[in-house]
Amino acid sequence: MSDDGREHLTYDLFGTAVRELAQTIADDGYEPEIILSIARGGLFVAGGLGYALGVKNLNVVNVEFYTGVGETLDMPVFLPPVPDTVDLSEKKVLVADDVADTGSTLKLVHDFCAEHVAEVRTAVVYEKPQSLVKCDYVWKRTDRWINFAWSVQPPVVQREGQVHDA
Repeated sequence: MSDDGREHLTYDLFGTAVRELAQTIADDGYEPEIILSIARGGLFVAGGLGYALGVKNLNVVNVEFYTGVGETLDMPVFLPPVPDTVDLSEKKVLVADDVADTGSTLKLVHDFCAEHVAEVRTAVVYEKPQSLVKCDYVWKRTDRWINFAWSVQPPVVQREGQVHDA
């Protein structure tokens, strides 16, 4: 945290956060067979956890919820391609994301998995107090705005209709 009242997750600190998060999962004895990342922020987390936990089976689910800074759809929605449930069937799945803010996205993915898998747990770098989902594994809880290393700068390419979310 800096004096501007925000959390600042640098790439170096992210490495520490993911390693500590992985250690917490390992210490708990949970051995996921699949890590399901919520794109986009969860991609970074899932990759780091996959290496640290020795899990090579990483999958991605795309969910749209935030449309701008503080602006959301009424409900989160899956974007294609939606994971095939046969690939998840009877597996131990760890859902990974960067932050559980409202928790709506995590809830959507968790509930989708719960119907098809042997066990589903959630892991995030940050969890906010208002999150609908109380995650199984959290590196840090905060009520502050988070500046992630990968999203604080505007995109190199600005696509039509795209809003910079930092």
